[in-house]
Amino acid sequence: MRYLFVLCVLTASCGSLLSQPYVPSEIAKWNRQAAQVTIIRDTWGIPHIYGKTDADAVFGFLFAQCEDDFPRVELNYITASGRLAEVEGEEKLYHDLRQRLFYDTLMAEHVYTQSPDWLKRLCNAFADGINYYLYTHPEVKPRLIKRFKPWMPFLFSEGSIGGDIESISVNRLKEFYGVGQSLTNNKTAPPDLEPEPRGSNGFAIAPMRSASGNALLLINPHTSFYFRPEVHVNSKEGLNAYGAVTWGQFFIYQGFNEHCGWMHTSSQADVIDEYLETIVRKQDSVFYQHGNALKPVTTKKIILAYKSGGSKSYKEFVAHFTHHGPVIAQQGDKWISVALMVEPLKALTQSYQRTKAKGYNEYKQVMELKANSSNNTVFADREGNIAYWHGNFIPKRNAAFDWSKPVDGSNPETDWKGLHEVSEIVQTLNPANGWIQNCNSTPFTLAGKYSPDKAKYPAYMAPDAQNARGINAERVLDRETRYTLDKLIAAANDPYLVGFENLLPSLLKAYDAVDKGAFEDLKEPIATLRAWNLNYGKESVGAALAMYWGAQLRQHIFARIPEGSSQLDIINLMAQQTSAEEKLNALRMVVSEFTRDFGKWNVPWGEVNRFQRLTGQINEVYDDAQPSLAVASASSFWGSLAAFGSRKYPGTNKMYGYVGNSFVAVVEFGKTIKAKSVLAGGNSNNPQSPYFTNQAKLYSNGEFKDVLFYKKDVTAQAARTYHPGK
Repeated sequence: MRYLFVLCVLTASCGSLLSQPYVPSEIAKWNRQAAQVTIIRDTWGIPHIYGKTDADAVFGFLFAQCEDDFPRVELNYITASGRLAEVEGEEKLYHDLRQRLFYDTLMAEHVYTQSPDWLKRLCNAFADGINYYLYTHPEVKPRLIKRFKPWMPFLFSEGSIGGDIESISVNRLKEFYGVGQSLTNNKTAPPDLEPEPRGSNGFAIAPMRSASGNALLLINPHTSFYFRPEVHVNSKEGLNAYGAVTWGQFFIYQGFNEHCGWMHTSSQADVIDEYLETIVRKQDSVFYQHGNALKPVTTKKIILAYKSGGSKSYKEFVAHFTHHGPVIAQQGDKWISVALMVEPLKALTQSYQRTKAKGYNEYKQVMELKANSSNNTVFADREGNIAYWHGNFIPKRNAAFDWSKPVDGSNPETDWKGLHEVSEIVQTLNPANGWIQNCNSTPFTLAGKYSPDKAKYPAYMAPDAQNARGINAERVLDRETRYTLDKLIAAANDPYLVGFENLLPSLLKAYDAVDKGAFEDLKEPIATLRAWNLNYGKESVGAALAMYWGAQLRQHIFARIPEGSSQLDIINLMAQQTSAEEKLNALRMVVSEFTRDFGKWNVPWGEVNRFQRLTGQINEVYDDAQPSLAVASASSFWGSLAAFGSRKYPGTNKMYGYVGNSFVAVVEFGKTIKAKSVLAGGNSNNPQSPYFTNQAKLYSNGEFKDVLFYKKDVTAQAARTYHPGK
């Protein structure tokens, strides 16, 4: 559904609306609701929230999140509101414009008024919980939002690390709506700053492969560190969910309840399409061709505020829309519009209701809302079911067109034809092999030879490429027939790096073919790499040489990598389309770098690959002189299932992790829940808190703690029990 409301301009009057003083009646209401909520912090600092109603639980849920990291809660809503430029300056204007093309305050307010009463109560509790936190913590000074409103969750119903809107280039927006100059040029940016692949791993184990006869689930999102905390939320209305929540939301995004568990992996299922619009101008009006008709291009004025020095300035845009969606770019004489899902009511409903599902049938019924547009789902339940769905919101299209490219918007045959039924999308239930895996890879290998048949589905439904993690996951999962939680952890931490299977031999072959005199300095490093078993490890010199060499070679050929290349395509290009001299010179540069920075070439991987958390700031800083921990795992690009993306920072010689494994859990669904988990660092953003880095040692060693799911166990290991604000 498209909402073309006139934008509420965020002038001083609107700003004052969001910063009204608290009044006695609402303070009294908050105090009454707080009395209905108990928060128990266990010895790890995990908040277990208990409320009488779901709304009470949400109130405490948001209060506890704010206790742990209010800056991230606020930033997510600043971003979702399209107000980032107000705190970060003019350079963020086009990020805000991108958001406002799809979502704005009036739309969110309208959706809130149309919501069912049960959801309104949750939204009210969301706002009340945050506002009560701010009231009881006057020392906390928000950057922008001084009062949260109950309609705000409809601006931020997407819990994924990369929502659909983020696929739209701010560079192209600026070229169309701005001065015609890109903000950045990613293709010529320093390759070592190229983002680490983000994604996730999900494994489900059927009872036939479980030592206990119960289904098991691995929940292993790969996100930027501290993107989600670990939380447990309960009510007497059937809510009992444990897992990871994206800061500021009121639903467990990846987690489990006493009946089932859900793991989301980023999907490449085609849910976004671009249309080449044929523009016709008549006098002062603009039209676009659609079949034999000319349709008017609609417009909307958008006024954005931005920080300029110590004051606030404004910029006005006139946004253009066709029935496909907003115009985002121009190609030749064609305008490009984009179609994507804008269903905030359904999305928020689905995100919450799935956390209360009592098994496969109820979970699938919630999926009938078809409002999860960015993720796949790996599922397991107490009845022994394991399942997988590739995407959820999948538009029906004419399969004769190439949907990987912009299509002709003037041809009515390119219009979406509604949505595919859930029964029509790529999926599996209880495959005969007894396991399911997805690592942001093709779904046509998710269950080995029992995977879905690619020929039965249109190409747009699952264009995902295979990757090194997917290859390794298949091999690892098929080895074991009696999985336990600990064996599932071992599988998730398998150290083998598939990405070097063909790449490393190409280096060794190059060395064997050249004049050894010209590369005498590489004799010992080559011998080390020749003996390396392709496993990462803290003490492995071969792992350090290989991963630095791979990164160096990738940087060298960066400009040659075709757009849209998969991870395996890039690795194959490195192996097959670089000369012997290029490969060997890249290794020589690594040897030189190690010798310069560490006084030796034979540096163990754990000496350079580190976990460090110093400040708790959203943009963390790193310092070689400060304590840090060695980490064995590596970049998911090379096939590391336990992902740890690290890089150098200004002034550092060592590399520090910033993305990868974040919240990780393994769950067994028997008569009672058994689970183990680990979180990068800890739940709190406060360096003075005992929960700032209390999980760091576990995390760096690939170890897990026992999850406290039942109240008697939580109470037995309670570090603090309190009502919000007390």
